[in-house]
Amino acid sequence: MLHVARGGSQETPVELPWLDVEQAFFIAVNRVPGDDVGLARDYRTDAHDPRVVGSYVSMNPLLYEWRVVAPTFSAFAAALDL
Repeated sequence: MLHVARGGSQETPVELPWLDVEQAFFIAVNRVPGDDVGLARDYRTDAHDPRVVGSYVSMNPLLYEWRVVAPTFSAFAAALDL
């Protein structure tokens, strides 16, 4: 399913395509249950201007990964003219 882990319980840092749920904050999710769409601020890169990651469904329907949507939240907001 979705690649999520708790970084505090791991021996090595959690990296993409995994999302460290202890260092992420969801900013958008799907409206329809089962769509499994999510965007999150990923604070592993910067505590003040985190990157934005989004869920991605690969060719394998059982494998949901996380990919970078924008390198920073400010770049994400600028791209949306916010």
